[in-house]
Amino acid sequence: MTYVEYCTLIVIAIFISSCNDISQVPDDIPPNAVLPSEAQLRYQQKELIGFIHFTINTFTDKEWGYGDEDPALFNPSQLDVEQWVITAKDAGIKQLILTAKHHDGFCLWPSAYTDHDISKSPYKEGNGDVVREFVNACKKHGLSVGLYLSPWDRNHAGYGTPEYLGYYRNQIRELLTLYGEISEIWFDGANGGDGFYGGANEVRKIDRRTYYQWDSTFALVKSLQPEILIFSDAGPDIHWIGNEHGFAGETFWSTFNRDSVYIGTPKTHYLNTGDTNGPHWVVGECDVSIRPGWFYHASQDSLVKTPSQLLDIYYKSVGRNATLLLNLPPDQRGLIHENDIQALGEFRAALDRTFKTNLAAKASVSSSDQRMGHPKFAPENVLDGDTQSYWATNDNVRSASIVLGFPTNITFDRISIREPVRFGQRVKKFQLAIKTTNGWKSLYEGTTIGHKRLIRTASTTTDSIRLTIIESNSTIALSEFGVFLSNGE
Repeated sequence: MTYVEYCTLIVIAIFISSCNDISQVPDDIPPNAVLPSEAQLRYQQKELIGFIHFTINTFTDKEWGYGDEDPALFNPSQLDVEQWVITAKDAGIKQLILTAKHHDGFCLWPSAYTDHDISKSPYKEGNGDVVREFVNACKKHGLSVGLYLSPWDRNHAGYGTPEYLGYYRNQIRELLTLYGEISEIWFDGANGGDGFYGGANEVRKIDRRTYYQWDSTFALVKSLQPEILIFSDAGPDIHWIGNEHGFAGETFWSTFNRDSVYIGTPKTHYLNTGDTNGPHWVVGECDVSIRPGWFYHASQDSLVKTPSQLLDIYYKSVGRNATLLLNLPPDQRGLIHENDIQALGEFRAALDRTFKTNLAAKASVSSSDQRMGHPKFAPENVLDGDTQSYWATNDNVRSASIVLGFPTNITFDRISIREPVRFGQRVKKFQLAIKTTNGWKSLYEGTTIGHKRLIRTASTTTDSIRLTIIESNSTIALSEFGVFLSNGE
């Protein structure tokens, strides 16, 4: 062997050794083309959001005010905004959204642009500001703040004309400059119809696609608060789920085409499923009220959703890759009603009991493929409780399985799976199976996973659970595979 050949062999050996050196941490998996923003990631991690519908409708026993209500009707006897916030926080709610103005046009803050507001009410002798109280209470107790400003206004004389658009934007400026950081602003699609309109008492129709000039209205919002998230039928950051039952679709993608949806003219099925090929990332939000109505009605005190109904909604919203926006309407005292508080408390306690103990913590884990054979991508990462770590496959692998093995039989009825969605949403089809004396038996087949997928099964006993990703649009990656027992809750 010549000296040159010898040196060549040494160089090759060093190169091979360096390639096999697992002490060198490899890069993360390649991201998909469509990704969430950091603000969207933080938002979806909240999972449970609260809505507060409270305005003059609370005192007229209506869902939609006509716009001719006397501000003197707004007169809560025991208004305690901190009670709202503490009730929500105890239930695990991370953010509250307040109806600063509903369709009737009555403003819960002293607006410089109208007399149809709280300053003309008896509350605190005209010196009250419920928006201010709400923001301060949320911040005191660590909740993020959201505000709802109805695009429709059945009180304003100029509604339907360009004059109203200037008025509406002035009120956006007030809410986003006078009250500090606002995490979410909520725009819905209820626009145009009969109303008081300054005494005209007529029907006014608008072109929902063009009247509000949404692109420039959204640009105004972002110019005032760049980190705020905007909700509407079409996003741009968070979109309506297409129903008011609180249910996302069994298949639900966070990828979405904002340009195919218009506010007030929603595509219900599309909103409820998302779009596997969508060019935008828009978080889905499932809105539902704890009562039949959105505002408080004494006649509905016996119709508050039960803990079991709330749990079903949770599994069909948060458990299907969406967030849950649960409405809690204060009563005429200005308090969340005792019946609502009791249902919320039992709902929270049931969730806490179910997800307190992850049975998978005592499992061993193996996978059919591991990216580069490196521990950074090991299957054990799905059990470490850290959503930043993950198991991943090699780039050319679009179908793979991961198996949890237990030292003895376990009994379970809930499974939680997560993808590290900061790299995109990938899984298109999966199967869960359990090991029996006759081999593997299919337990559940599903489609999307995303931020979180919660699966409810009948009570099942086994010593091995297999999750097979049947189809994925990119490198497979999972950050959690949890197993729990709910005892039927």
